[in-house]
Amino acid sequence: MSWTVIDSPVGELRLVEQGGALTQIEFTPFRDHDGRPRGRRDDDQPVLVEAARQLRAYFERDLKEFDLPLAPVGTDFQQRVWKELCEIGYGETSSYGELAHRLGKSNAASRAVGLANGRNPIPIVIPCHRVIGANGTLTGYAGGVDRKQTLLELEQDALF
Repeated sequence: MSWTVIDSPVGELRLVEQGGALTQIEFTPFRDHDGRPRGRRDDDQPVLVEAARQLRAYFERDLKEFDLPLAPVGTDFQQRVWKELCEIGYGETSSYGELAHRLGKSNAASRAVGLANGRNPIPIVIPCHRVIGANGTLTGYAGGVDRKQTLLELEQDALF
């Protein structure tokens, strides 16, 4: 298990890998005492080098789909939600209710989908920023609504 830090338009990001797969992307301020293991810093670890390269290309609007080995840790339901998030295309958005329906659930599951969305350990690559409220509002985002807006604008600008 190892990590590195890169600069981005949404602040520094800490990338964490374990067993050759990306397990976390963390926004600043980093929470070093939250009990999550991260290992040691290794700026030359191959998965981290490739993740950094793809993230930089994404922020430069040269990459629309990530191709990285991912290993987010979560419950079966969270895993299903995160997998569904990856189906939301670059520059597109979905509501919590639409995600619930795609998972075969009713609108009543929107809240559970929202909670799973908020616990996504690999934001940006697993694009939880593309989920918005049914009325089009940005609603919450673990990294803060300002970051969510920046990511959505970056993708919209790249489409035109």
